Amino acid sequence: MALDINDYPLLAQANLPAQLRQLAQDKLPALSDELRSYLLQSVSQSSGHFASGLGTVELTVALHYVYNTPFDRVIWDVGHQAYPHKILTGRAERMHTIRQKDGLHPFPYREESEYDVLSVGHSSTSISAALGMAIAAQQARNNRKVVAVIGDGAITAGMAFEALNHAGEVRPDMLVILNDNEMSISENVGALNRYFARILSGSFYTSLREGGKKILSGVPPLHELASRAEEHFKGMVTPGTFFEELGFNYIGPIDGHDVLGLVDTIRNMRNLKGPQLLHIVTKKGKGYAPAEADPIGYHAVAKFNPDDCKQPAKKAGLPSFSNIFGNWICDMAAQDERLQAITPAMREGSDLVRFSKTYPKRYFDVAIAEQHAVTLAAGMAIEGLKPVVAIYSSFLQRGYDQLIHDVALQDLDVLFAIDRAGVVGADGPTHQGAFDLSFMRCIPNMLIMVPSDEDECRQMLYTGYQYQGPAAVRYPRGSASGITAQTQMQLLPTGKAKVVRQGEKLAILAFGPLLSACTLAAEQLNATLVDMRFVKPLDHDLLRQLAATHSRFVSVEDNAIMGGAGSAVSEFVAQAQLDVSMTHLGLPDHFIKHGTQQEIYAELGLDSAGILAAIKALL
Repeated sequence: MALDINDYPLLAQANLPAQLRQLAQDKLPALSDELRSYLLQSVSQSSGHFASGLGTVELTVALHYVYNTPFDRVIWDVGHQAYPHKILTGRAERMHTIRQKDGLHPFPYREESEYDVLSVGHSSTSISAALGMAIAAQQARNNRKVVAVIGDGAITAGMAFEALNHAGEVRPDMLVILNDNEMSISENVGALNRYFARILSGSFYTSLREGGKKILSGVPPLHELASRAEEHFKGMVTPGTFFEELGFNYIGPIDGHDVLGLVDTIRNMRNLKGPQLLHIVTKKGKGYAPAEADPIGYHAVAKFNPDDCKQPAKKAGLPSFSNIFGNWICDMAAQDERLQAITPAMREGSDLVRFSKTYPKRYFDVAIAEQHAVTLAAGMAIEGLKPVVAIYSSFLQRGYDQLIHDVALQDLDVLFAIDRAGVVGADGPTHQGAFDLSFMRCIPNMLIMVPSDEDECRQMLYTGYQYQGPAAVRYPRGSASGITAQTQMQLLPTGKAKVVRQGEKLAILAFGPLLSACTLAAEQLNATLVDMRFVKPLDHDLLRQLAATHSRFVSVEDNAIMGGAGSAVSEFVAQAQLDVSMTHLGLPDHFIKHGTQQEIYAELGLDSAGILAAIKALL
């Protein structure tokens, strides 16, 4: 149910940034309080990303107050910190639909609003995009201002530093705001830094500094002395030497929850020339005590009652594929001390919490750095260790070159446990695991497995771990059949499928967890149902046998049809000149938007009823 915006009198007057800019500046602290309350109430009713947005309330208000958005560009990194931005840009009364089918997108999305400059979901892209926009503004001479907001660990990725390095060379007018929510800042230090931030960003200090440099540029000894004095002065109050060396004028750190101080500082910095970096310190979950105390637990929430000051207990349900992996890797580590676990900042999502506590010296969270994660595994494998990279499907895309060049080319023993493969649901197109089979299948030396149930997942992880060379097991979010995985681990015969049901004329070739959705069609149409299990290598022998007794193959997968597992079957059918027709069911050639997994499967015709209807139409 939508909240009544009129219950928030100041927020009702700031439904769009142009209206916000009409408010007196002394109203902004009260507006921030209303915005934080609105965010708390709306997300608690709808579910969604939570703690990050609570931490960016004042920053969002200040940015839209100072800058002439949408003409001026504000680019949000990652995107889950942009809920306050959505509320202040005309979408407040639709917040109850966020992450729901046909509702608001969970991240900034260009098709949704002119204020969403960059569609985003993955991290560390904001500075590169902002630099491109700043260069365009410089060439157009249109006086457009560009701001990138980066935080929540996104600064740890190499792409962010590549962009910083390039911006320092090109030196366009742009502002990067580092939203640092990983450290605290005391009131005294915050007040002092706010004071110096105003001085350092003000026109008097800027003109004094630049004028002094110009005057003294022809006098080397004095110039060197002035430069050292300036750095000494700034070094006493800011830790910005690193960013200064990259070519940025560094200001901060300042209190990111002091909206009046933010407005003053950002207004001063708005007209500074060259690349600027403002370092603000915020509290993730600010204003809601449970989220402040547990920002990881409150990063994304289900519906809850905020008055209870706790999230509802999770209902006991089937073990997820992530749980299966988490249990397997602990069991495997107990057997083999060579095993090393690597994750790019997805400890909780990949269910590595128990492993990280049990084997802390063999656990490596590399932060948001997927490229590094893959090549780190390559280095370990070269030295005889057995690395397991736990990574989401859509995040592995970011380490694709390393997968090819550093692992597969050298045929190294690295196991990729690929979570969130296929349809993930509410996070939308940036997170759907639609492409991993397509982009991995073409890489030489790869072993690729797709489990149809929880036990098969456990056995495939063991099989991939023992395999000599790079191996991947890709599995979806959530659970499948709910069967209990066997404690005993056993090797599966490489490249061998399994006939689940014997039928006539029609063979349904199921890759992965959609096997259960194919059962209805197989039974009603008296079709042979095959759990293919291996995408690479395929079971060529079984395909030849089936082609001799069946006239049609239908492949079913939760991956893009183009280049996917079904395409592999078609390639073999053509190569072997098998007398059988071929049809593919899978993800279509467009980006899959957000909704529940069940809603999306139904919409795409990949639930039981849809698969049956599609095959009936063929026949």
